[in-house]
Amino acid sequence: MSREFPIGLTPPDWLVRNLRPQQAAPLNRAALLRAALGMSLPLALGLAAGQPAYGALASMGALSGVIGDTADAYRMRILNIAVPQLFGAVGVTAGSLVYGQGWLTVAVVTGIALVSGMISTIGAVSSVSGLLLLLNSVIGAGLPLPGPWWLTPVLMTGGGLLVLLLALLAWPLRSGVPERSAVAAAYRTVADLLTVSDTGDGEAYDRARHTVTQSLDQSYDLILARRARYHGRNRELTRLLAQLNAITPVVEAAPAVRLAAKPLPPEVPAAVRHLADAIETGYTGPTGLHLPEPVNETGRAVDHALRHVAEVATSPDVDPRGIDDRLGRPAALGVRTARAARNVVLSANSWRYGIRLALCIGIAQALVSLIPVPRSYWVALTITFVLKPDFGSVFSRALLRALGTVAGLVVAATVLALVPRGWWDVPVMMVLAPLIPALTPRGYGFQTAAITPVILLLSDVLNHQGTALLLPRLLDSLMGCAIALVAGYLLWPESWRTRVGDRLADAVADTAAYVELAFGGSGRAGTEVGDQGVDHAARARMRRRLYRDLSTIRTEFQRALTEPPPTGRRAAAWWPLVVAVERIVDATTAARVRVRHGAPPPSRAEVDQVALQLRELAAGVRESETLIAVRTDLTGPPDSVLEPLRQEVAAARAIASPH
Repeated sequence: MSREFPIGLTPPDWLVRNLRPQQAAPLNRAALLRAALGMSLPLALGLAAGQPAYGALASMGALSGVIGDTADAYRMRILNIAVPQLFGAVGVTAGSLVYGQGWLTVAVVTGIALVSGMISTIGAVSSVSGLLLLLNSVIGAGLPLPGPWWLTPVLMTGGGLLVLLLALLAWPLRSGVPERSAVAAAYRTVADLLTVSDTGDGEAYDRARHTVTQSLDQSYDLILARRARYHGRNRELTRLLAQLNAITPVVEAAPAVRLAAKPLPPEVPAAVRHLADAIETGYTGPTGLHLPEPVNETGRAVDHALRHVAEVATSPDVDPRGIDDRLGRPAALGVRTARAARNVVLSANSWRYGIRLALCIGIAQALVSLIPVPRSYWVALTITFVLKPDFGSVFSRALLRALGTVAGLVVAATVLALVPRGWWDVPVMMVLAPLIPALTPRGYGFQTAAITPVILLLSDVLNHQGTALLLPRLLDSLMGCAIALVAGYLLWPESWRTRVGDRLADAVADTAAYVELAFGGSGRAGTEVGDQGVDHAARARMRRRLYRDLSTIRTEFQRALTEPPPTGRRAAAWWPLVVAVERIVDATTAARVRVRHGAPPPSRAEVDQVALQLRELAAGVRESETLIAVRTDLTGPPDSVLEPLRQEVAAARAIASPH
């Protein structure tokens, strides 16, 4: 007979969230094969040439390529792998030039840490680039590298570019397939959203809407990144962008369906899935859709939007002059680079992140300079991985790093004790390397467990210490985690507010602007707000950006929930407000759909009242560490299209009141 654990032995929620494996997509077999070949081939070549150390260095470079091999689209693979390799080459060169020079080494590596932390705030590619810049500089400054100063960066960069070459082999045969698959996947998430819109299950609807936002963001990112180069000349990209734009009215109709509480015919989501199949295969013939006659204004909105989608999705030709980029076409590369550099220099967040990382790296480098620590560079390497502010909760990553290291050391001990050094390292690497892309999607702890035996195997090839590497690796990792927790986490108690609180306040203020724009601006000339003079593309871009920002905020809040009290408890108290703001945006969109399909538009006074209440809420969120009391005196005509929106705003302001 089973017994329940005593209350004192029940693990806290934050610990359970940290240890729970993340849901992962099916294994990418091609990525597993690339990892096996990309990391074992340099080892084999080094052994064949009688220079196993050179092969190990190239495999280290290939490891960074394997970690960055996450994109589906081929052009994105070039950015994700090649650009960080260049930063890594600069890092290992700078580190090797100050190897063994005492406090000069400490100063140079600390300065690189500051730059690494600051550029990590730009975006995903720059984040990985900053990571490799710092990682390789730590390796160069902490290891006596073989050969002349230029050989190590060449070998490590060559290993990473080998992974890139393997990742691009199928490009001539599969060009455009990842982009079509991404758009088709976005359509399928919209079909799932429509399926749950009328079920009354609010949590299922919120999850489906969040999935739609993520899928559309990924699809737009893939296509707009390529379109920035082609500037509308590529017919296939123009078609895909038109197909993404066409599904937007269907997404906008989903909140109206949910508020109407009248089920859609099953033929509607089935039609969206049918169109997704046509997009994925490139089909341009008749769709054969049979949609039932709509019976209300919400049904008419969905029917009208879906028929337009069917027309665009299967059209063989699209005029690029009639296609607007719902997120705005990216500027030229030089303009974006200059803009990003300016934002990094002027951003308080980038300086804060950079200083945190530099402080911890400086402490680690100074500590190992004063105290003899075997394999001392591992301390700074651990901090580099743990204290990446854009990678999630520092506390969670420190905990998972320690647990993952212990698990990885068990595997590494078996390998180093039983496998003879030499050619046997090649088949062992072919087995261990694919575990990295296989386990990385499950969480940071799993990734650490997969990387640890690979790193120790390569380290053994370089220094021939065998199992003597195990204990120093564990001690150095624990030291690095301790420094990151104290100097990078406990000394910055307000960091959760800068990550999520300020962003939430910005999103609420942007929602107020969206409410005004959704009904024709502020309505200065007239008693009712209409569509005159409103840029529909601007409205769509604002809605897309707002949902994207809310998706980022949701992710940050979920990370904050994994931290121990009081941070996790504070984040949990604010979490319902995040959901409430998402529903306000939904209610605004639903009202906009109703007006577009025949409902009377709201008055200027109604719109201004809602916008004012939202701005007051944004000010309260921005200025408060805890939830504060606010007014909820929203009134208006009960038959107005804004009545559901007023209810959502009142609910949000009630959530922001103490209980």
